[in-house]
Amino acid sequence: MNALAPYKRLTIKIGSALLVDKQGRLRAAWLADLAADIAALKAEGREVVIVSSGAIALGRGRLGLDALILTLEQSQAAASAGQIALSQAWAEALGRHGIVTGQILITPNITEERRYYLNARTTIATLLGLGAVPIINENDSVATAEIRYGDNDRLSARVATMIEADCLILLSDIDGLYTAPPAKDPSAIHLSEVSAITPSIEAMAGGAASHLSRGGMTTKVEAGKIATHAGTAMIIAKGTEAHPLKALTEGARHTLFHPARSRAQARKRWIMGTLAVAGTLQVDAGAAKALLTGKSLLPIGVTKVSGDFERGDTIAVTNPDGMEIARGLAGLDSDEARLVMGKRSDAVIEILGAGNRAALVHRDNLVLVGSQEETSSERA
Repeated sequence: MNALAPYKRLTIKIGSALLVDKQGRLRAAWLADLAADIAALKAEGREVVIVSSGAIALGRGRLGLDALILTLEQSQAAASAGQIALSQAWAEALGRHGIVTGQILITPNITEERRYYLNARTTIATLLGLGAVPIINENDSVATAEIRYGDNDRLSARVATMIEADCLILLSDIDGLYTAPPAKDPSAIHLSEVSAITPSIEAMAGGAASHLSRGGMTTKVEAGKIATHAGTAMIIAKGTEAHPLKALTEGARHTLFHPARSRAQARKRWIMGTLAVAGTLQVDAGAAKALLTGKSLLPIGVTKVSGDFERGDTIAVTNPDGMEIARGLAGLDSDEARLVMGKRSDAVIEILGAGNRAALVHRDNLVLVGSQEETSSERA
């Protein structure tokens, strides 16, 4: 069965350990096979975006940095040298098939700030429209520990949701999700499909397996949450062998994470995919029920305000049990929210003045999480 048959626009994430060997050398033969797979997909009329790790791994080999753990400055230098090599490698591999590539380096502010997000989306869409393959990576040469994704799994999920990809494919050293890390538990069972990412699914993920990779199954499942909530399917598949995409079209084992039933609107995809929230609003049962019917979040239903946030920041909304049920853009800053929580709209006007909005989160800036969203969609 062709696992890629239903999808026209694909985002494919390539891990460092697939592209670069332990000596820091490009796995050129493997990349050539992958490029042939990509060319075959494009010949079928599919659009392909690549999120490629490997810049630091390539750069450390070129600069002779053999320590397992690099300092921030060494990582940035390795990324700087490696980005040139990585871009050249992709351009040459796909160029043999007459495919033009375009490099885009991203830092978190580009996907987390709406204006930059829209600009990046337009650039990628234009490249796709011209028949090119965008090659995307985190800009590790300038990113610091405080301003970085830290893994390309979540970056690829943000890219996939940004461009409304039909499917995100994470090529890894493992053929999908198991009930436990198979390297530690030989009795672990492979899961071919995941209908929804529940706490039990999250508990099955393990940690990173290689110093060449910052990810691991944990970040892959986190990527799945971002992608599937926005209406993008996700596949985790083994990429270590030759022609990994061709293998998927021929029935290779993998795990498919099913997308939410309805694709969220563009603005809400952006809100839902935010990697970090600035604060949390806990609400009572009545407010939680009202959100499911498409209502805005009013101060009267808020029982607790956590964190420091400004108007327009992304915040989480939790039910009385502390479970996140929605995410949205704050209509007030955290100090104002604390002043008005639990109060009726007329009291809010008295406290903040007539010119202020009554809603803590307006319904146009609110997206329900997971099963909550599906329930609301069924009622609509």
